[in-house]
Amino acid sequence: MAEPWDVVIIGGGHNGLVAAAYLARNGLRTLVCERRDIVGGAAVSEHPFGAGYTITSLSYVVSLLPAELVRDLRLDRHGYHVYPQGPYFAPRADGRYLRLPADPGERYAEIAKFSVADAERYPEYEARLARIAAVLGPLLTQIPPRLGSRRPRDLLAQGLLLRHLRAVDTRLAVDLTRLLTGSIADLLDAYFTGDALRGVLSVSGVIGMWAGPRSPGTGYVTLHHHIGESGGQQGAWGFPRGGMGAVTAALADAARSFGAEIRTGAEVAAIDTRAGRAAGVTLASGERIAASTVITTAHPKLSFLRLLDPAALPEDFVADIRAWQTRSGTVKINLALDRLPVFAAHPEFDPQVHGGTIVLAESLDDIENAFQQAVGGRPATLPFADICIPSVFDDSLAPPGRHVMSLFTQWVPDSYAEAGHDRELESYADRVIARLETVAPGFTGSVLHRQVIGPHQMQEEYGLVGGNIFHGELTMGQMFHARPAAGYADLRTPVRGLYQAGSATHGGGGVTGIPGRNVVRQVLADLRAERIGARIDRWLPARTR
Repeated sequence: MAEPWDVVIIGGGHNGLVAAAYLARNGLRTLVCERRDIVGGAAVSEHPFGAGYTITSLSYVVSLLPAELVRDLRLDRHGYHVYPQGPYFAPRADGRYLRLPADPGERYAEIAKFSVADAERYPEYEARLARIAAVLGPLLTQIPPRLGSRRPRDLLAQGLLLRHLRAVDTRLAVDLTRLLTGSIADLLDAYFTGDALRGVLSVSGVIGMWAGPRSPGTGYVTLHHHIGESGGQQGAWGFPRGGMGAVTAALADAARSFGAEIRTGAEVAAIDTRAGRAAGVTLASGERIAASTVITTAHPKLSFLRLLDPAALPEDFVADIRAWQTRSGTVKINLALDRLPVFAAHPEFDPQVHGGTIVLAESLDDIENAFQQAVGGRPATLPFADICIPSVFDDSLAPPGRHVMSLFTQWVPDSYAEAGHDRELESYADRVIARLETVAPGFTGSVLHRQVIGPHQMQEEYGLVGGNIFHGELTMGQMFHARPAAGYADLRTPVRGLYQAGSATHGGGGVTGIPGRNVVRQVLADLRAERIGARIDRWLPARTR
């Protein structure tokens, strides 16, 4: 066998590349093994319509990637650039539209077109979310303590958590509880009455979720999106130049610049162990790669039920992984257009409209009904869509005068992850296009090419088990210290020398890079502890002689 690596990382998505860059920067010989022939995972730019069009296949906006990480890895030197995304724009079937611009005065006027009372209460709603985000946001970047553990190290970490929460007063404690356990409908019903505003705001509570706006827990999902930042602006999102694949390409270049090696077309078939400790990986080709430390960024059901023998793991840990909820009814539709859509309600070109988040959702009940249809086993008759046209800002994505459009839509039955259902998906996509045609007459004739990616393709091609973009649902039973198993939210695993850093770990759920950065802290801490322990072992025999 070749000389062992210090670290082997399974998966070349954004978290794996972040970890590789930080590890190599710290002087560790690091190898990334990526199954596909391209790095990026779910944050990848591809060319299904030919070389002239660059499509962000799945993940389509950047938000929660910390500014500190961007600086540490010098991503701007590797082509990383983000265009701020415009505000929500929701065209309606009755010919009206709702926008939510950043300027408070403009936003008041927009909401007041539908309800003056809603416009007056909106600042209070935003202030409540901001107050809660100020408490929970910093926790996303930290390594969770092992709640319930009595070990001194864990008790110290629990104490530090309590110190962080000391700013929580009795009112905020109740607000936190209600937001974390309630639905986005509960939250919105406390402030607003108009269908237009409640419909638009409820979308952020159900994106990527197997849950409707009236499902418990969707209040937190709204906050999760609200926490994001781009360019230092809280709650802002942006389009990376070159698509999301440019983000992971910059991360890959940064990792290589520090000395990491990245191998594509290198599918890992097994995680090797020896005497209860990670010893490297075996590739599908049969090649064995030795390493004293292994980090897996794959979905936990793949990592711990397929790449490892579950019999070698603790029963309660395996039970947690088997019970891990990773359902989805998401369908991603990518289009190439020969012109921008002309909205009946706002026919003139406006970068704040065409370059914003275009939402197809008439009301909260409209969205809830779509979910209930999928729960009942039928694709939604009237799917909602979260749409963006990144080529409005980024001319590298399409030929002159043409554009690419990303439509993130829901729902189809979660059972669609187990089979292709190609005909049903095409009919579903037809209904999404028809819905867009209703608010932008002539849109259908502008479509040059169409790609429809359903849950099965997400699972089989991109490793998103169940088609879940977060590697696991963002519900309270699967967040913070419970993500993805009791006692292992600190990114360690039951196998010594084996770590986890995928989106199913704390800080994941979106293109954050936080698990990739935090796992390096754990690896380096454990390596230091091992070196200190080895020195003590050498010193003690000498003292006893």
